[in-house]
Parts: sequence; structure tokens; C-alpha cells
Amino acid sequence: MVDKPFFLPQPIQPVDYEKSRKTTVPNTVDKDLFNQVLQKEIDSTGQLKFSRHAQERINSRQINLDQNHLLRLKEAVEKAQTKGARESLVLLDDLAFVVSIKNKTVITAVDGDSRRGNVFTNIDSAIIN
Repeated sequence: MVDKPFFLPQPIQPVDYEKSRKTTVPNTVDKDLFNQVLQKEIDSTGQLKFSRHAQERINSRQINLDQNHLLRLKEAVEKAQTKGARESLVLLDDLAFVVSIKNKTVITAVDGDSRRGNVFTNIDSAIIN
């Protein structure tokens, strides 16, 4: 076996971690924007949302939702969530709502007159409240 010299083109030096770190301080605008978005998400956690389609149906069918309806609807969604439901039909008095339980979003709303003879599809549960 022939011994060949070991050649390194550059000397090996330890890494200077202080120089290698890129530390950027976010400006206050970035911090404020992030905090606003974060707070909005925290505030909306657990809140029931209405899709644009549901809002259009509520307006066109002149459905009046009061605080009692919203509270009962939210309770029904929480019950469905504990049972593992994904898409539920929620019946409140003479109103019907199809709700995405995972997203806590009302997909559509139907009043008593429109509910008769209607077929609700893509649901896996129904809550009568």
C-alpha cells in the first residue's frame, strides 16, 4: 500500500455560530398584524360561522335568527361534535340547518315552508333541538 499525502484545500475552522445565525427583528407592523390575525383566530375558535350561501338563504327566505336560535344551534353543533358527526342536519322549531361540524359552519338554512318535501343529502347525522 502506497502512502499518499492527505491534502485539504482549505484549513478546517470551527463554525462561529454567532456570525452564522441570521437574526432579524420583525418590525412592529409585522408583529401587530400577526397579533391581530392570531387574536381573530382565537376569538373565532368555537364560534359558529355562516357560509355565504347560508347567509343568502337566510336573507332570501327572510329567516329571523335571534340569540336563542344561535345559542341552540351552537349547542346542537357541540353535541354533534362529541358524537363524531361531520355534516349534520339541525332542526330548530320550523327551521333546518345543514352544518359542517368540523368547520363549525352553517352551510345552508331552510325555513318551514321550504323544508317540506325537501331532501337533505351529504349528512351523517340529525339533531332535533
